[in-house]
Amino acid sequence: MEKFEISVSQNGTHHHFEIRDYMHHKEDQCKYEVYREGQFIASFEPGGHRILNICKNPGVVPEDMLHLIADQLESYHI
Repeated sequence: MEKFEISVSQNGTHHHFEIRDYMHHKEDQCKYEVYREGQFIASFEPGGHRILNICKNPGVVPEDMLHLIADQLESYHI
């Protein structure tokens, strides 16, 4: 597992997240998990054409924020 941080902006506010990348993920586990201050926010799995799909969403943040996070991750070409 590799960890790194990303930031996204929404309505003039910066939000910081820790990403846990499970490089050798299995079908029953999502590839990317997102945390904010230690709280699980969501997870993503690769879809087609380098697009990430929401894998698990406990509803901690609005879905539009999750799309911003996915866009940021996709910009790293991962």
